[in-house]
Amino acid sequence: MNDAMGDDGGLLGREDGTAAERRGAPEDAARGKEAEARDGEAAQRRRRVAAWRAAGRLLHRSSTEATPGEWLAVLAAEGPSVYDLDANVDVYGDGIVGHLERRVAELLGFPAGVFFPTGTMAQQVALRCWAGRTGNRVVALHPLAHPEVHERGALGALSGLRTVHPTRAGRPPTADEVRAVEEPFGTLMLELPLRDAGFVLPAWEELEGVVEAARERDAVVHFDGARMWETTAHFGRDLPEIAGLADSVYVSFYKSLGGLSGAALVGPESFAEEARAWRHRYGGNVFQQHPVALAALLGLERELPRLPSYVAGARRVAAAVREGFEAAGLPWFRVHPEVPHTHEFQVWLPYPPEVLSEAAVRQAEETGTALFRRWSEGRPGGVPGVAMTEVTVTAPGLEWTADDVREAVLEFMGSVHRVIREG
Repeated sequence: MNDAMGDDGGLLGREDGTAAERRGAPEDAARGKEAEARDGEAAQRRRRVAAWRAAGRLLHRSSTEATPGEWLAVLAAEGPSVYDLDANVDVYGDGIVGHLERRVAELLGFPAGVFFPTGTMAQQVALRCWAGRTGNRVVALHPLAHPEVHERGALGALSGLRTVHPTRAGRPPTADEVRAVEEPFGTLMLELPLRDAGFVLPAWEELEGVVEAARERDAVVHFDGARMWETTAHFGRDLPEIAGLADSVYVSFYKSLGGLSGAALVGPESFAEEARAWRHRYGGNVFQQHPVALAALLGLERELPRLPSYVAGARRVAAAVREGFEAAGLPWFRVHPEVPHTHEFQVWLPYPPEVLSEAAVRQAEETGTALFRRWSEGRPGGVPGVAMTEVTVTAPGLEWTADDVREAVLEFMGSVHRVIREG
C-alpha cells in the first residue's frame, strides 16, 4: 500500500512537472522574446549614438552622446571658470551645491533655492508642500503635463494628491478654463513650455490672466519650468519677471542647459526649508554631487546666454523644413508650432515611426548629416501610420543655412523611400 502510494505520488509528481513544463514553455518563450527585444533596442541605440557622434553636420549635439572621459575632461578644463576646483568637495548639499542653489535663486529672483537630483522629485516635493500649506490636496494641471504622462502616477501613489484638468486642448489652459474648474484646488501647476503639446507657450498677457484666475480661486501657482530657461524670447521678459508670476518654480539643469542631471526648486525661504526636509525623506539628500553641480554651473554660464539665438535658429530651421517637405511633394506633413515658441518643435509625417527612424540613422551614416533623430507614435492612442519627432536647435544648428536644411530634408525623404522599397 505504501509502495503503491509512493508510486502514485511519483507518477502524479511527474505529471504535474510535465504540466508545469507545458505551462512554463510559453512563459519562457515570452521572456526570451522580451530579452531579445531589449537586446535589439540596445543595439539600435548604440547604432544611433555612433551615427550621431560621427555626423559632421547636425542641429543639436546631445550631452548623452559624450563619453565619461569627454565629460570629465570638459569639467576639469572649463570648471575653474565657474567654481574653485581646489575647494572642499560638497557633503550633503554644502559647498558647490549650496553655491548653485544661491546662483539659481538669484537668477530667478527668489529668496532661496533647493537642489534636487531629479525634476520628478522636485515637483513631487513642491506640490506636496503646497498641499499641506493650502489644506487642499487637489492640483490643477494639464493632462499632458509631466506628472500625468511621465511619472507613473507618483502624485497619487506617493503624496496622496489628486489632479483635475482645466482643459484637454493641446495648449496651456486659459484664464476662463481655470475659473471654470468645477471643484476647489489648492495649486495650479503650469508647464512652461508644455513639452508634449509641442513645446508651446501662452502669450504673456494670457499667462498673466491664468495666474490671476488661480489667485481668484485662492490657489497658489507652481511653474514646471524644466525648460523655462528658453521662454524669454517668446515672452519678451527676463527670467525674474517670468518666474515672479509664480509662488514656486522648478528648473532643470540638463534640459536646455546641457548638464549631466539635476534640478532646482525655488521659492520663499520657509518653503525652501520645508522642501529640504521632504528632499531628505524622499531620499534626495545625496552625499556628494559636485560633478552634476559643476556641469549645471557651466550650463548657466555657457548655454543660458545663447538660448535666445537658439530660438531664432529654430524658427529659421522650422521654416526651411516646411519648404523642404513642400519641395519633396509630400501630400501631408506638420511642423508644430509653425513658428516655434522655444528652440524645440515637433515634426509630424504620415509614415510608421520605425521607417522614419531607420531613414534618419541611415542619412547620418551615409551622408554625415543628422537632420532628424528618433521618431515615435506621438501621444498614446495616436493615429496609426503617423509619426512624430522632436527637433532641437542649439549651437551646431546655427551654422546651417536655409538651403542646407532644405537639401537635408530632400535627402531624408530619399532615405525614407529607400527604406520603404526594401520593406
